[in-house]
Amino acid sequence: MKMIIQKIIAQSGYCSRRNGEQLIRDGLVKVNGEVAQIGETADPEKDKISVQGHSIKKPASLVYLKLNKPLGYTCSNRRFEGEKNIFDLVKTNERLFAVGRLDKNSRGLVLLTNDGELTQKLSHPRFEHEKVYAVKIAGNSINDEFITKKLLTGIDIGDDDGIVRARKVKYLQNNIFIITLGEGKKRQIRRMFGCLDFDVLDLKRIEISGLKLGGLKEGQWIDLTEAEIAKIKAS
Repeated sequence: MKMIIQKIIAQSGYCSRRNGEQLIRDGLVKVNGEVAQIGETADPEKDKISVQGHSIKKPASLVYLKLNKPLGYTCSNRRFEGEKNIFDLVKTNERLFAVGRLDKNSRGLVLLTNDGELTQKLSHPRFEHEKVYAVKIAGNSINDEFITKKLLTGIDIGDDDGIVRARKVKYLQNNIFIITLGEGKKRQIRRMFGCLDFDVLDLKRIEISGLKLGGLKEGQWIDLTEAEIAKIKAS
């Protein structure tokens, strides 16, 4: 059955549908030896599809993992000499990519999958899937009510990203906040606190679209249960 080429690429686990579209625009995708065009369709069972010279095939099985990312690891499929990468922690023969990346100095929940359609759904800003973080900041005698109000009403973080805000904020104790975001600007939480003159000492993601980190130990990963897969697909 024919379908649009970027969907075939996403289903293969090569990359998300959005990234697949960009690869087509860049002329890096071919169907039966001819450069593909946006909007073109193909039959994944009959047509020969390649991206940057690599043949695209449907994965043997769909994989859904959650990982507790430690500090110091990157979340990129690109490898850089001397850097630790989250994919070094995971043992699988399937090509996976990360949903909801974390910067090197942050830790916590990362979803890994070869389901390109789900990656597109959970990653695209228009879907506004919630992510929850436990954040510890530096400071003595902080005014948690003032900070909470600023995070909820909005802060201009600059660099053309404009005003951003948290959906929910709960103060625990010892300078620790639980913050829920519905958007994901680069290093958003760190930049929000930076605008309030606070340094983030620790940032840990504990939930993505209802998928919880739970008691998973740092550096370890586990397959999602059928119930967890159904939950994130329905979110």
